[in-house]
Amino acid sequence: MTDEARIAAAQAIQGCLTKMAVEPGRGDEPAHYTLRAGEARLDINPRLGFPLSLEWTGTIACTHCGRITRKSFGQGYCYPCFKRLAQCDTCIVKPELCHYFQGTCREPEWGERHCFQPHVVYLANASGLKVGITRATQIPTRWLDQGAVQALPVLGVESRQQAGFVEVLFKEEVADRTNWRAMLKGEIAPLDLIAERDRLLARLDSGLANLRERFGQDGIRVLDERPVHLDYPVLEYPSKIVSHNFDKHPVVSGTLQGVKGQYLILDTGVINLRKFTGYEVKVVA
Repeated sequence: MTDEARIAAAQAIQGCLTKMAVEPGRGDEPAHYTLRAGEARLDINPRLGFPLSLEWTGTIACTHCGRITRKSFGQGYCYPCFKRLAQCDTCIVKPELCHYFQGTCREPEWGERHCFQPHVVYLANASGLKVGITRATQIPTRWLDQGAVQALPVLGVESRQQAGFVEVLFKEEVADRTNWRAMLKGEIAPLDLIAERDRLLARLDSGLANLRERFGQDGIRVLDERPVHLDYPVLEYPSKIVSHNFDKHPVVSGTLQGVKGQYLILDTGVINLRKFTGYEVKVVA
């Protein structure tokens, strides 16, 4: 697309943010991002190298019930929804604390649909080696949302709680968080994920055997998968990380240099759009 065509195709959209939709690239192409503001959509990849402006209107709406709220809780919820919904409970972050079988799940039907589904325990490289869990249906979206450049499914389990127990074991040996600043600098050394998998499975053999005694031999299965490599639409990574925040400065603008994870990378700084889920913004690109 020529510069003139880009200018002619400039768009202005407005709505409440949700996390960007992302699809893996085909062949040598990087991942493809779509910014979502309410019902409006903005194709991000073609905007690389051109000005982008996001202005928060001052309104925040709950991503679940739609009510206007002064403050967002748990990435997009009003306080009543945050306290009521199962998807906002502590066990979502720490699935080993699942209390469904105690009869105290906030929304048992929601839990049955989302938590009692096949999950995968994986290793990824976003800022170094980390362990994570996700529903099998969320691969590779989960890895792209984290900004991983490599990922490897390691174990398949039958529920989110089981995945949580396995993750607790792995966290004795490896981190479960991404250093987002390192991830955004783009200087990620490649890892031999197959070797790391084999090392960890050997180290954790006893703990995994105990979990298999509890959940059955087929309940926690070693997966025979190959590492996945992921690429992102980035023209230039920042040498110094400056983070934009709508709560401090409602207007964020600059030249779009790239997208990785759920971050927009501008020449003026970076912004995590997922953090501002529910914020109504006007986007001009």
